[in-house]
Amino acid sequence: MAWQILQAHNVSPDPMQLRIRFDAMVSHDITYVGIIQQARASGMKEFPIPYALTNCHNSLCAVGGTINEDDHMFGLSAAKKYGGIYVPANQSVIHSYAREQMAKCGSMILGSDSHTRYGAGYHGRGRGRPGAGQAAAEEHLGYPHAQGGAGIPHRYAPAGIGPHDVAIALVKATFESGFVNNCVLEFAGPGIKSLPIDFRNGIDVMTTETTCLSSIWETDEVTRGFYEAHKRPEDYKPLHPGQDAYYDKMITIDLSRMESMIALPFHPSNAWTIHEFLENAEELLQKVEADAKRRFPKANPQLTDKIHDGAVWADQGVIAGCSGGLFDNITERRTSSAATIPAPAPSASTCTPPPCPCLWS
Repeated sequence: MAWQILQAHNVSPDPMQLRIRFDAMVSHDITYVGIIQQARASGMKEFPIPYALTNCHNSLCAVGGTINEDDHMFGLSAAKKYGGIYVPANQSVIHSYAREQMAKCGSMILGSDSHTRYGAGYHGRGRGRPGAGQAAAEEHLGYPHAQGGAGIPHRYAPAGIGPHDVAIALVKATFESGFVNNCVLEFAGPGIKSLPIDFRNGIDVMTTETTCLSSIWETDEVTRGFYEAHKRPEDYKPLHPGQDAYYDKMITIDLSRMESMIALPFHPSNAWTIHEFLENAEELLQKVEADAKRRFPKANPQLTDKIHDGAVWADQGVIAGCSGGLFDNITERRTSSAATIPAPAPSASTCTPPPCPCLWS
């Protein structure tokens, strides 16, 4: 799927050294100031493609000594001058806006945020300010050939299991080994049909933590319903792996064996099932305390004192996050109850032609 989309957007004669012309761009209020200034210095007179400027990352705090309103006024004036789309503060997060208003099956978007993953048939790519500034000025961007990796979901997720449980387990399985590093990770398989669109998006937006280049999902009637709900049915089209598609690597995800997960500092790959965490809470929290002191010598974290009567007490809870804060996260999922089977340690290795040996099942 990714190969088809990349080649359709390649303006280079070399299929292995791509120069991609994107269909749209999106930035938020921590990044768009530098991007626009660089593009303007490079000779930009108007945005060459639809460009949305959202105000969602710097809406509640001052960053780098700047005042929020200054950034937002800069974005508004730039949108008016160069023909952009301005999204006022507290109206939409960058990823939600891009998915709901800009994504089209088979198209490509460039975002100045690492979680630019809009996988409902849409190939998203996160880049830093220099790359995004180049694209804003020149319309296209260099894009190296990438390996392909397949994520194959199977079965149904138990009641109470959400997308971030699956995403954190996937990060734990792949990050340390670099298994999908610089790969385009494609999700396909029989388990997809059981997942609501928000569940898919919640996994998709977190794949950046695996170090994969990007990720994309095959489309189906659930995807079609998403576009119809947002009054854009014409932007849907079927997208599936080719009959003879070959992947460099493959991971099989058994949704029925997923457990609730917890990620500890200082990376989502430091992840454990809730059962593992509670059984080893003192040891795990001591390691986090030691790691914090190593990273931040002046820090004196006190985490083990949260252990009481065999449980770990939390001081506060937050419902938030740009990397997948979705509607389904805050609604009760009324599904049939199902027993949770402890998942084995995931494994990953380079694939050979089927049957593939590196299955997580």
